[in-house]
Amino acid sequence: MRVEYINPFVEAAFDVLKEVLNTDVKRGDLYLKQSTMSIMGVAALVGLAGDVEGRVVFDMTKQTALGVVSAMNGGEKFTAMDEMAKATIQELANMITGQAVTKLHALGFKFDLTPPALFTGENMEISNSNVEALIVPMELGPIGKIEINVAIRERA
Repeated sequence: MRVEYINPFVEAAFDVLKEVLNTDVKRGDLYLKQSTMSIMGVAALVGLAGDVEGRVVFDMTKQTALGVVSAMNGGEKFTAMDEMAKATIQELANMITGQAVTKLHALGFKFDLTPPALFTGENMEISNSNVEALIVPMELGPIGKIEINVAIRERA
């Protein structure tokens, strides 16, 4: 996986999270995952197609998701992943991937996004079939942690 594909997602996630959550954001150590991995409880998945193919997953615990939703909705307290909470997490995924794709288009890469799909629940896994996934942990102060799971490969 080329670093040119990854950096715009890392930069966009940092910028958007810092802006919309109004908290300190720190990037953790990146690591690669080559096989199946568990989802923490709430995951927004965005598919990529064009010059590259793959997906980006924004993975977090339910508690972190509710903290993100509260912060993005003016501090209103959310206690369940209702329709408003789900839409807010999907919008966050849209904001980050949209900004990243804009950066990638400026570098000459051309591809499209699918609308974010949201998955919630226990004991879910994502399988990375023949594509390495780079995991970018983002620490969000008291809100928790979001892991950005990027699996992209160039079309053959």
